[in-house]
Amino acid sequence: MNDQAQKLRLQLAKQLADAGHLRTDPWRRAAEAVPRHEFLRGGYFERSDVPGRPTAWTPVMPESPAWLEACYTDDSLVTQIAGTIVPGDLRGEITRLPTSSSTLPSLVVRMLEELRIEDGHRLLLVGLGTGYSSGLACHRLGDDRVTAVEIDADVAARARSALGRCDYAPTVVIGDGLAGWKDGGPYDRIVAYCGTVTVPYEWVEQTTPGGIILTTVGGWMYSSELARLTVAEDGTAAGRFLDGRNSFMLARSQTPPPLGLLPDLDQADEQPTELAAPVLDDWDTRFVAQLAAPRAQRMALDRNGGTEHVLLDVEAGAWAVLRQDGTRWLVRQGGPDDLWDRITDQVIRWRHDGSPTLDRFDITVTPEGQTITWRR
Repeated sequence: MNDQAQKLRLQLAKQLADAGHLRTDPWRRAAEAVPRHEFLRGGYFERSDVPGRPTAWTPVMPESPAWLEACYTDDSLVTQIAGTIVPGDLRGEITRLPTSSSTLPSLVVRMLEELRIEDGHRLLLVGLGTGYSSGLACHRLGDDRVTAVEIDADVAARARSALGRCDYAPTVVIGDGLAGWKDGGPYDRIVAYCGTVTVPYEWVEQTTPGGIILTTVGGWMYSSELARLTVAEDGTAAGRFLDGRNSFMLARSQTPPPLGLLPDLDQADEQPTELAAPVLDDWDTRFVAQLAAPRAQRMALDRNGGTEHVLLDVEAGAWAVLRQDGTRWLVRQGGPDDLWDRITDQVIRWRHDGSPTLDRFDITVTPEGQTITWRR
């Protein structure tokens, strides 16, 4: 297996380099050296989509003929379901939601390249996952320069074992990565392999002036983009979004709350609306909508003989329901403010400015919070 794994590993590194994800020799050497399959010894879940039923997940274990080759494909491989279930726990399939994965290698290495790491830098990784990204970082920087924070103790234990099998020993901390880890700072670079709704100011505080923070930023309608911020002497951080439509599972402390009992969706009068619900099917438009309502969740319900499109901000208690009536769209809204009007105003203003793509968006983080704007 070792010869076959090495051959597959070199093929993957060449594929990533040819595609422009691996751009520098130190990271290419790391990709050629670190065995991804060692971080997937516990197996992974294969996705199954059948029309008319929820997405199902089936375990694939190392004894499967497909396992080794899959470890060296440029794919994300789900390694945990519903917060606790790993492939070895299951015989059959499960329809719960994934909670941990081995991120597709092209994104892992692209993010490491985007950090512009130099020899001697101290790196904090938020979200340990299988440990593969930490292994690459240890190969590049050395164990003593790499710290990883993971909220799930079981995930961290499995990753630490895999890192040990590969002779890597970064500092591994069990805790909420959104708080960083002050005791190991300051860091020259911070990278998050989980999604965020807001960039924690703790990361800014723990990064040296001139240092870089790299994380995906989005919202609960699940449009997100990779942001690279540089920390300034005044304790703020600013940067821009990088093109690519990247997404990660949200950090657990920023995941949406359960919807619970829906409000009475018929208690408001209907009004014509300028925007139709399908505009949110577009990634960039949905990202812009999230700037007005980052904690609104989106769903479709079959009610009253038709489909209604529902947006609900559980924390604020605001909601909106859209339905099509012939050629026009109607909206009902309830709660402390008009949720859909807020989204409509934001999207129309963005369109008026020429609908700039997400790589023309800027992000700033200060002690007072996060601001995202776009350039015309």
